[in-house]
Amino acid sequence: MSIKNNLEKIYLKIPSKVTLVAVSKTKPLGDILEAYNSGQRIFGENKIQELVEKHGRLPKDIEWHMIGHVQRNKVKYMAPFVSLIHSIDSLKLIREVNKQGKINNRIINCLLQIKIATEQSKFGFTENEVFEFLNSEECKSLENIKIVGLMGMATFTSDQKIINQEFRLLKTFFDKVNTSKNQINILSMGMSDDYEIAIREGSTMIRLGSSIFGKRAYLKQE
Repeated sequence: MSIKNNLEKIYLKIPSKVTLVAVSKTKPLGDILEAYNSGQRIFGENKIQELVEKHGRLPKDIEWHMIGHVQRNKVKYMAPFVSLIHSIDSLKLIREVNKQGKINNRIINCLLQIKIATEQSKFGFTENEVFEFLNSEECKSLENIKIVGLMGMATFTSDQKIINQEFRLLKTFFDKVNTSKNQINILSMGMSDDYEIAIREGSTMIRLGSSIFGKRAYLKQE
């Protein structure tokens, strides 16, 4: 099945309130253009160098999302154009994004990554850390970064009960912080193997790679 057909199938399955991020990491420009010509405008990359290269070579109306773990010393390369950073997982990174936003005279939208999985390899804040930050004077003083939502990744498992539970916990936490005061309205959770569960549990943004572009033999999930 072609990329266009895959996208058409997915568009029919997801509610209009759910934003689709096409995970284009490692994919050639031709594949991304096929998705673009099929109507997709939001693409996600997990390596800043690849993100920067593709941004320079593809249509300028694409919204580029950074979905991978971010090294602070590389924020400066994507700061001039990135639309949304999904994976903000430390105060040091928040400060660096704010710094680079100021240098580039723009406000950079970001999601706080919440650790909901049992795997040690997953990054993210705890619930207490998020509340502490959002209520801090430092948060109020940061003028070039805007926290617009939360992101989380479920444990890599075939046990749907575990996935359901983890997504439900994140949605419950999202509801606690999604107030007029914080203006947090994006909940990014769900990938190719679990996005239907994520949508049922309240996700407003999903990140799909293999469902659109086909399976990658060396990646277990995306």
